[in-house]
Amino acid sequence: MSLTDLKRRKKKTPQAQVSIEDFIEDANNYAFGQPSVVSKSRKKLSKIKHKGLDKHSTKIYKHATFSLTEDAIGILDRISADKKIAKSRLIRILIHEFSVKSENEQSAIIEFSDD
Repeated sequence: MSLTDLKRRKKKTPQAQVSIEDFIEDANNYAFGQPSVVSKSRKKLSKIKHKGLDKHSTKIYKHATFSLTEDAIGILDRISADKKIAKSRLIRILIHEFSVKSENEQSAIIEFSDD
């Protein structure tokens, strides 16, 4: 057994039954370059089930790695749990709030920071 055998895999969702008429109509649509009737309903279902980051939105999220102190991690965990908000979203909010402050306010925050 290799390590790839231990990898978690997504459970396959059962495919919805498609009637013969819909299948034939879908094949005709495909032949004429028209949108698929069957795939439209599947896309609607996947959009309904989809939660979390929208990978197809106009916002592009990139993975970032950075270091935080144990105290900062604890505070971040506590705020995240209290406000029921994802830590990454909370960090994005804090970055935005810092960026809209004046140059003097930013300097004061940096000066009085104990990090």
